[in-house]
Amino acid sequence: MIKTSILKPSASSSFESHFSLFFSARKPRSVSISSGIGRRLSHFHAPAAQAEPQESSPASLAAEAFTHFKHVLLPITDRNPYLSEGTKQAIATSAALANKYGADITVVVIDEKQKELIPEHETQLSTIRWHLSEGGFQEFKLLERLGEGVNKPTAIIGEVADDLNLDVVVISMEAIHSKHVDANLLAEFIPCPVILLPL
Repeated sequence: MIKTSILKPSASSSFESHFSLFFSARKPRSVSISSGIGRRLSHFHAPAAQAEPQESSPASLAAEAFTHFKHVLLPITDRNPYLSEGTKQAIATSAALANKYGADITVVVIDEKQKELIPEHETQLSTIRWHLSEGGFQEFKLLERLGEGVNKPTAIIGEVADDLNLDVVVISMEAIHSKHVDANLLAEFIPCPVILLPL
């Protein structure tokens, strides 16, 4: 079941965080690396000028990715209607990124159960809206992928990121520790950088 609301972001705020960044090799513009970068991006230096043009290094591709965020994907696999600390952190980080780079946010709520079997589903949606508004976002795009079975969240995240041509996915490590998202499949299914937030 898919429900869509198309909305736009608002004001900007500062963003500082430590995270892991994954690039998938599914698209030509991507490279296959995993690195904790955070503030260390400022320490990357371009190599000395040479006569022959060089291919972009993984470091420069990572740095470039952080200046071109136009659409952020925020997957929610949390079953707590009032959201876990990890999910709240992912929402705050997504809002800060989107504010800093003038990007849109798409939230995809994923659950193996059908909507009718989730008694506090509307409470969870209200909680998500409240936390995004606290980060400066009253308007965002909302997708619901419910009742598609167990072990599907990673594939669904990859499908949504690919279909909407998104620039970055923000996920808390909590989603991986809780087994809702399979870290081993992230590079296979997700065609853009993934920010994994530590607990």
